Amino acid sequence: MNEPTLSDAPRSGAFRLLQALAAGGAEVCFANPGTTEMPLVGALDLLPQLRAVLGLFEGVCTGAADGYARMSGRPATTLLHLGPGLANGLANLHNARRARSPILNLVGDHASWHLAYDAPLTSDIASLARPVSGWYRAIAQPQALQADAVDGLRAAAASPGCVATLVVPVDFQQLPAPEQRAPTQPRPAAPVVDAARVEAVARVLHAGTPTVLLLGDRALSARGQVAAGRIAAATGARLYAETFPARTERGGALPDIDRLPYFPEAAIQALDGAQVVLAGAIAPVAYFGYEGLPSRLAPEDRLQLLAAPGEPADLALEQLAELLQAPRVVPGVAPQQWPVQAGPLTPVAVGRLLSNALPDQAIVSVEGGTCGYPFVTASAQAARHTVLTNTGGAIGQGLPVALGAAVACPDRRVYALQSDGSAQYTIQSLWTMARERLPVVVLITSNRRYGILQTELGRSGIEAGEQSKRLTLLDDPPFDWLALARGYGVPAHTATTTEELQRALAHAQAHTEGPVLIEMRLA
Repeated sequence: MNEPTLSDAPRSGAFRLLQALAAGGAEVCFANPGTTEMPLVGALDLLPQLRAVLGLFEGVCTGAADGYARMSGRPATTLLHLGPGLANGLANLHNARRARSPILNLVGDHASWHLAYDAPLTSDIASLARPVSGWYRAIAQPQALQADAVDGLRAAAASPGCVATLVVPVDFQQLPAPEQRAPTQPRPAAPVVDAARVEAVARVLHAGTPTVLLLGDRALSARGQVAAGRIAAATGARLYAETFPARTERGGALPDIDRLPYFPEAAIQALDGAQVVLAGAIAPVAYFGYEGLPSRLAPEDRLQLLAAPGEPADLALEQLAELLQAPRVVPGVAPQQWPVQAGPLTPVAVGRLLSNALPDQAIVSVEGGTCGYPFVTASAQAARHTVLTNTGGAIGQGLPVALGAAVACPDRRVYALQSDGSAQYTIQSLWTMARERLPVVVLITSNRRYGILQTELGRSGIEAGEQSKRLTLLDDPPFDWLALARGYGVPAHTATTTEELQRALAHAQAHTEGPVLIEMRLA
């Protein structure tokens, strides 16, 4: 008698739910499951087309889902354990919400008949989920499993994209469920440009009004940037990208478009006196409120909408360029190597060396200002690449986003340019990179301090005393990055000079069987 196989197992609610997600286009599930998700874990064995990726911490799973969604343009799924598991992932779901990344969280819950007993892991999942979720539902009856899953996936994917959360009681996962007819996939609507907005912006530019085009979302695609460059050449309009865009193309002869400055004084000066045209961007506001400075970086009466996030800002810019009879070809910045002097590592040297080393179509996840800003400045001269930044300010995003981007784009090389303090928030990402054999180059800016906090102390007029120093320095004891990396199965090197970093980058580029970590000790 033949042994029973997995294919002989009764089709459970868990299987039907995941089957519906796979039929709807889901391909990856970043998971940190627990007891209440075991039926879903078992069902994954029956659906090899839905790749399961284990994260050792839920913040790794949610950040990886964000990176995957940004690069693939398709919804990622996560599998999280009850309310506390969701809570562990909230910081990177906050970032994903700001990035408008399509993500569907599957959160297991106690059996429906067990909730009344207030077991230790019972919590108010709805209150945890709603602040980061554009769509939320708790499955109320087992017959709704498949339909609710499809609704959640569609909600996440609907323009401009959002985080959706679906709570799945474990007893509903276990019960047998009949296959339901898959709902017809709606055809995506053709992108529509608002012609009236295009004409209104053209009138402003024809009048010679000083103008800034603030670019975000699809305006930061290669197509959008080329069109924006044509408009700038024809009218003298200045171009800025959002300070922390979800995704932007860079280098490879694209226009050199600077990001709007982070600190409000510089941002206000950059926009002063100009009509600010929003192309895929939202109205710019200060990251924090500072006494005596406005929260709005440009007055409301100087804002003009060309295209909102989720709308075809790239096409709107092209139509605007045509209406203005802008030149069809505007030279961008040709890729070229930066000269770098031999000597100790500095942030500028790091930025230039990484720019020089990037292969064509690389992806760079940037978290941290110490080397992040110098790299973005230098990278206009690099080969064509994609930059992913921290959209919501919750640190611990950089490594997981790089992980997810590598899963989404196995044919592209991924770099994580990461500050040392924020890397510790989701350091477990290294293990998943190693386990999945993802060729991510992790570059740790090792300055052994929280540089931004020291800057903010100075901006607040506070002279750092003993306690302030202990809350902003990371040097006692210093992190042993080589030991940390090797403990997670990642080969690691240290570079203290420009020559060492150049060699380490070349070695990492040749290493394609998994991740490599380079500690960059700044002078």
